[in-house]
Amino acid sequence: MDLGMVIRIALRALARNKMRSTLTMLGIVIGVSAVIAMVAVGQGAENQVQEQIKSFGTNTVFVSSGSPSRRRGGVRHGFGSVKTLKIADMEAIEREVPLITQCAPGANSSGQVIFRNQNWFTRLMGTTENYFIVRNWPLLAGSLFGDEAVRSAQNVAVLGTTVADILFPDEDPIGQTIRIKEQPFQVIGVLAPKGQTSWGNDQDDRIFMPYTTLQKKISGQDWVNFLSCTAVSREASLAAQTQIEAVLRERHRIGPGAEDDFQVRTQFEFAELAEQTSQVMTMLLGSIASISLLVGGIGIMNIMLVSVTERTREIGVRMAVGATEMDIRRQFLVEAVTLALLGGTLGIMLGAGASGLISGFLGWPVLISTRAVVVAVLFSATIGIFFGYYPAHKAARLDPIEALRYE
Repeated sequence: MDLGMVIRIALRALARNKMRSTLTMLGIVIGVSAVIAMVAVGQGAENQVQEQIKSFGTNTVFVSSGSPSRRRGGVRHGFGSVKTLKIADMEAIEREVPLITQCAPGANSSGQVIFRNQNWFTRLMGTTENYFIVRNWPLLAGSLFGDEAVRSAQNVAVLGTTVADILFPDEDPIGQTIRIKEQPFQVIGVLAPKGQTSWGNDQDDRIFMPYTTLQKKISGQDWVNFLSCTAVSREASLAAQTQIEAVLRERHRIGPGAEDDFQVRTQFEFAELAEQTSQVMTMLLGSIASISLLVGGIGIMNIMLVSVTERTREIGVRMAVGATEMDIRRQFLVEAVTLALLGGTLGIMLGAGASGLISGFLGWPVLISTRAVVVAVLFSATIGIFFGYYPAHKAARLDPIEALRYE
């Protein structure tokens, strides 16, 4: 008997019990749709994190004051907590580390900003024009402050979009004067929106000014909290990290074996860590959802065993008129695989729909992977073969005479 005839007989057998076939497929449908939706959520989260990391610059080297392991007086001092990082350190890095093309300082503070009857408490950052180049952060309107503004500590400000929208809901902020800690500042630019970081901070809720202005007129500090540097390439950032550590240890007179009073991190490290974390989450979600597929496979085996028992006499008749064990085995395997594949196809459509609903109602990023779809279909077919083989083998091994006598 050719394969085409076997398939037609199997499909007719499934059609005779439409409700039972549908309910049998339901386990596969739910399992595949759960796998598709969960993997889409995991990969969507991974993609979002990677895009956010790219927004910082893929070849960025981040130098901050303080160290997670550093203690003073029994107190642990972390990011930005010590005052040892200076502008002279940045200049030394630019001069002595050839893998670094440019650096920008970052001095942090916060304060109330006022414009007419609008006011907002926000983060303040003192830096240079290079910071926006390092961060790949374009302007939405206006201009940036240049070297002259930094040298003369001018009262000029560049706003993030969140601050601009709150203070200037109905007018152009460019050229307007705002007050920060009783100091008048002229708004010269508004940055393009960056959105939230992966840890939930609004990158657009801040005001930028020359670091000299912040140090002399806002915070009174003579140090910087961090440096953002650009390496010649993403791969070179790791080597640049080692060179920066050597330069700073020498400048800060840190002896052999002593702890650093700074941290140096690369976006390469952040990207690898985020990718590994997201992959683990995706695998975990997919594994949990795959349990539904296993349950669906057991359902197929159960129904196929019932079908073998119900059709024992039919099997005997077919064997009596010339059907071989291979024909019987193939018929029941085709029935099982058909159920699994139909369930898998419906599951893919349901999973895609569920992913859209998750994105629409919960606002979570989702990314439906072609690989996940292919794996789900192949897994469905594998389940059909695996769980359908035993019933098919049992049917093929029936004694024709005993089968014909079966009532």
